[in-house]
Amino acid sequence: MTYIITGGSGFIGTHLGLALRRFGKEFLILDKSPSRAFSHLATKVDIQFAEQLTNVLSGQTIFHLAAEHRDDVMPTTRYQSVNVDGTRNLCHAASVQGVQSIVFTSTVAVYGAAKQDTNEFGAISPNTPYGHSKVAAEEILRAWANEQPAIRSLTIIRPTVIFGLGNRGNVYNLFRQIATGRFVMVGNGSNRKSLAYIDNFVAFLLYVTKIGPGVHIFNYVDTPSLQMRDLVSLSREILLGKSGVGPKLPIPFGMAIGRAADAWTAISGQNLPISASRVKKFITDSTFSTKVEKVSDFRAPVSLEDGIRATLEAEFLNPQQRPLFFTE
Repeated sequence: MTYIITGGSGFIGTHLGLALRRFGKEFLILDKSPSRAFSHLATKVDIQFAEQLTNVLSGQTIFHLAAEHRDDVMPTTRYQSVNVDGTRNLCHAASVQGVQSIVFTSTVAVYGAAKQDTNEFGAISPNTPYGHSKVAAEEILRAWANEQPAIRSLTIIRPTVIFGLGNRGNVYNLFRQIATGRFVMVGNGSNRKSLAYIDNFVAFLLYVTKIGPGVHIFNYVDTPSLQMRDLVSLSREILLGKSGVGPKLPIPFGMAIGRAADAWTAISGQNLPISASRVKKFITDSTFSTKVEKVSDFRAPVSLEDGIRATLEAEFLNPQQRPLFFTE
């Protein structure tokens, strides 16, 4: 079986390719950007162009990862043209080429400002252009699957924040601040965060390829979700050999500093590691639940704590040159 990975040059796609290679599986990458890990297996394709995509698509199962996903994409119409129209093009190409299985990486952003521990039955209420585009893409894919429900397989996976080697998103930025020794905790850290370690998420992507026809929807979360103070304490212990969370600021002071940093950025054009939105994200609960372990025999191969340890070891304590992926 040959697997197709759209957006396979990115963070998730690269780790997925590494896993497929370990298992001796054949795969091809379709991406508008070159693959630094698998240049010989990558074809330059922009999913915004239907004919281009149809001409090169082949294989039995598509991992659909290609998307505009950062918070700062401009113009915001790119969410529509890539995430929505691109998915429509992919479904057309899959129909033309006889591909019957798609695994789609969506996002928990489809739930919007969801209540804590929202599961797969949570209300769909996106509150960002990105979230809206992913909802629309899911609907297009459902329509494709329902054209031949006895044959076609669609798995929609809505992951929480994914971290791991090479990722340069918000989780890495937190680890980096702690590693400098200048990190200051805002609030008491009792809020909880759902995270997903990249090796576990990739393992789940491979697992769901065994699922048969129909539409299948899963959140992906590594459990249990950690309180922020536990995440900070663990990171300080590993990186600095220190216990506890270190210095703390009351939330009003932290938000004031964040707003001051925003004002400086607006005046100087210099981006600072702190902002009001980052402080707000830090102090806010953000947890999701999943039915994965209730309805399947999948078990994450790495504990969340071990995933954190492996990331900190490889990124800060014993760093090596590797491809980097800058996300939000």
